[in-house]
Amino acid sequence: MVRVMTFDVAAARDILTAKFAPWVLDLGIEIVDLDKAGLAILQMPVNSRISRDGGTVCGQASMALADTAMVFAVAAASGGYRAMTTVTQTTNFVRALACRSVLARGRVVKLGRTLAFGEVVLSPEGSDEIAVQVATTYALLGPVE
Repeated sequence: MVRVMTFDVAAARDILTAKFAPWVLDLGIEIVDLDKAGLAILQMPVNSRISRDGGTVCGQASMALADTAMVFAVAAASGGYRAMTTVTQTTNFVRALACRSVLARGRVVKLGRTLAFGEVVLSPEGSDEIAVQVATTYALLGPVE
């Protein structure tokens, strides 16, 4: 019998709550959309707790959002959540993020047996303008749960 895996936004929200550190949950990240081709779109509200002087989003929050987006992009491409760890995350801050919310578009570039490669773009809500560009590599530690 072939097991059919369903990994949708509802399942991803359950994984976010169950598997991620409390401080990541405090960022208020929402999973907007997933695609089995390895695309994940997440949204993070901007508030005073993650903003620097002048209202721009701090780099640490941006990097955490990008990392979280890639976990879900890899899960979507894999057909379900699997244990993984970040190997590299190269982040380019192109322009400041200062808006109501930030959209992260994570995409798997290559999903291998032991490694996954991806890219994430962060943009202000309502804009396709790139604010942060991230290249990532993840070590895949186990099978799909």
